[in-house]
Amino acid sequence: MAAELAQFSFELFPPRTPEGIAKLPNIAAALASVKPKYFSVTYGAGGSDQDGTYDTVVKVVERTGIEAAPHLTCVGSSRDKIAALLDRYKAAGVKRIVALRGDLPATAMGSGAPGDFHYANELVSFIRERHGDAFQLEVAAYPEMHPQARNPETDFDAFRRKVDAGAHAAITQYFFVADAYFDFIERCAKANISIPVIAGIMPITNHAQLTRFSAACGADIPRYVRLRLEQLQDDKPALLDFGLDVVTRLCESVLKGGAPGIHFYTLNQVEPTMRLWKNLGLPVPH
Repeated sequence: MAAELAQFSFELFPPRTPEGIAKLPNIAAALASVKPKYFSVTYGAGGSDQDGTYDTVVKVVERTGIEAAPHLTCVGSSRDKIAALLDRYKAAGVKRIVALRGDLPATAMGSGAPGDFHYANELVSFIRERHGDAFQLEVAAYPEMHPQARNPETDFDAFRRKVDAGAHAAITQYFFVADAYFDFIERCAKANISIPVIAGIMPITNHAQLTRFSAACGADIPRYVRLRLEQLQDDKPALLDFGLDVVTRLCESVLKGGAPGIHFYTLNQVEPTMRLWKNLGLPVPH
């Protein structure tokens, strides 16, 4: 799909410090200047409190006028708690939700989440049963396999169950190998899965952080990229320029190959995503 027909969206996370809370409205406003389709707002790891997500969603909409989609995770939660959260979001005018299992607590013994919902497909089914099509439901996709999956087949089966439960679209985990995305799309086509699968993309800004994130989520860093980032880790401007080139080529490849859109993992930073936006030649409204 050509870039002019694709949709673009940004992920934010609820700030954890007074400084971060104070900065967030201006961060959201700066990102909103390019008119993304929506913002998504993450949820704390391991079943932490959802209030930060709700408050951030409300603030982003108030500051920008652009739709905001909360991440809703079911790990460690109950049907009553999820039902109450859904009602709260609906009352706030939320139209889109990113439905996820969520990160398992360190004490978890298997792949199923503790609580009334064990997997994301159960959460999707519950939302659809209670609210029909009131919410646009986005789910996660893992082109390189979820790190806790036994093998690619069982991982894809888990994705198929989310689609069958009523997901409207999917957002991938970030990746750096375009062929992993294209292979996933081919597998969807063979399985008659036709929902849009948006490419999740994260700018490269920090060697140590990227290595840590990628080890946790199972994203492969190509060897040449990893070695160059190691070489440049003490030269921040050079690292940023190299990372920009790598991710620009990645975005160009997936868009040329038909990706229906890109979801940028901003990490609450404006400049890396805006540099990437401009490098891709995407429109900047005046």
